[in-house]
Amino acid sequence: MKFLDSAKVYIGSGAGGNGCVAFRREKFIEYGGPWGGNGGRGGDVWAEAVENLNTLIDYRYRQHMRAKGGEAGMGKEMSGANGEDAVLRVPLGTEIYEEDGETPIADLARAGDRVLLLKGGNGGFGNAHFKSATNRAPRHANPGQPGEEKTIVLRLKLIADVGLIGLPNAGKSTFLSRVSAARPKIADYPFTTLNPQLGMVRIDTTDFVLADLPGLIEGAHEGAGLGDKFLGHAERCGAILHLIDGTQSGITKAYKTIRGELEAYGHGLAKKPEVLVLNKIDAIPKSALAKKRASLEKASGRAVILMSGVSGDGVNEVLRALAKLIDKRRAREKERGVPVRGWSP
Repeated sequence: MKFLDSAKVYIGSGAGGNGCVAFRREKFIEYGGPWGGNGGRGGDVWAEAVENLNTLIDYRYRQHMRAKGGEAGMGKEMSGANGEDAVLRVPLGTEIYEEDGETPIADLARAGDRVLLLKGGNGGFGNAHFKSATNRAPRHANPGQPGEEKTIVLRLKLIADVGLIGLPNAGKSTFLSRVSAARPKIADYPFTTLNPQLGMVRIDTTDFVLADLPGLIEGAHEGAGLGDKFLGHAERCGAILHLIDGTQSGITKAYKTIRGELEAYGHGLAKKPEVLVLNKIDAIPKSALAKKRASLEKASGRAVILMSGVSGDGVNEVLRALAKLIDKRRAREKERGVPVRGWSP
């Protein structure tokens, strides 16, 4: 399935049905009187977050969503049927904006979250509604109210426990394929990952979702490379896994480049808990490994875990460090009464 994290959709609610003008004419009923029913109410437009989606690709091919209109009233004071609602089913983590793309409408972060986007028009009253002591035979009815319509922008920010970041060719896709059942594209050239990839990871008794984000380069916040448009998927992550390619010469520069892009992006991303990993240690001479690790720890001011995504050395240590951060976060959420997400254990 192709990944799509942004879509523009035209939506319209249903118009209300017209009221009916009718009179009761039956044998032996001398004064039948008005008998017209009310029109049905137009359908609403809703957005609902569901668990079995992880892309907005449906709205690339279905860019118009309109609810059904209400049916007109009929004789015998029969009201018209209400129009059927239109429901936009979107993945968890979808944000909805007005057409300008800046004015927020809703943030659907949990399964079952629903928001009313447009309200259907009310049905018109039939002439039976207007009967009174001074108007025994009204000959008019109300038309149904028109529906509403507008264009909205959908933006998906994947909900994952851990966001996997680093420069291109840092070994992110290799790591994801080793620790989960995901099968991202792996090659020996930059930008093999063009869209975020999700994988379910289990270590000891902890399950969590890992999101592999396309590689960043210097100047990404200004649009260089793939830009920073995919960093939005890391905003909801509880922790960041930062991979550094240990075979390159400037590992401290690589670290500072990514940290600089996180700071430039903002949205609190640079303040998230981070696990720093020096990757590809299987290709580094042992004599140089300690020196590289020490220089990276000095530049970052944090502990550095050594790992090889190819051989598997250090992988479990990395996963346990992530699981520790995730368990702490989930415990805090439980204390605050935050509902557990559907895919969490």
